[in-house]
Amino acid sequence: MKFGVVIFPGSNCDDDMLHVLGTVMQQEVVPLWHKENSLPNFNKEDCIVLPGGFSYGDYLRAGAIARFSPIMQSVIAFANNGGYVWGICNGFQVLCEAGLLPGVLLRNDHQKFVCKNVYLKAQTNNSAITSKIELSTALKIPIAHAEGRYHADDDTLKSLEINDQILFKYCSEKGEIAEQFNPNGTAMNIAGICNKNRNVFGMMPHPERASEKTLSNTDGRILFESLVANSAAKVTI
Repeated sequence: MKFGVVIFPGSNCDDDMLHVLGTVMQQEVVPLWHKENSLPNFNKEDCIVLPGGFSYGDYLRAGAIARFSPIMQSVIAFANNGGYVWGICNGFQVLCEAGLLPGVLLRNDHQKFVCKNVYLKAQTNNSAITSKIELSTALKIPIAHAEGRYHADDDTLKSLEINDQILFKYCSEKGEIAEQFNPNGTAMNIAGICNKNRNVFGMMPHPERASEKTLSNTDGRILFESLVANSAAKVTI
């Protein structure tokens, strides 16, 4: 499987992602500068990753300027053609701004940047990044954001539920989903979603920061393992 990691001015998790994909997961991975206008040699079994950070300084609105970077037209076309696209933190914000995922990420309800470990519970195995996760398990994954409050209108939220598009919800260490475990005021404790075609994923927590023993946390690695396994299955079909 081949990965491309898009680097915007202000990205700060790109090296982390390149390291985890290349060194930890032993996958082919290439950096992609935001001014590139094509994705050569990528196919539908591959994945384009939009990493975390502060693209363009978040000066207008998180992800709003990055959405118009030259490479995004190719990313949108790649997603519409069935290729995997995964946005994490700022990358999730960019995907919503680009219309590849529904909804928007707003300022945290407490109006402060939050950086800490939280717990997530996968809501479905019907996605390439959650297929190997035990649904009863709470995963400890760090967050680091000021605009992580997922918001959508009632019809969109209902559609996400009906179509099984909610990938993760914030929970307790024991897996209890309740308001007190919501770190930013996000609707329905949502921490991650996918599109209807199930090939575009967005999440606020950072699995790349929880994928190796050096960091004393490997809970995030299973998301990468799931995606690689699904891609391999796609090739053999």
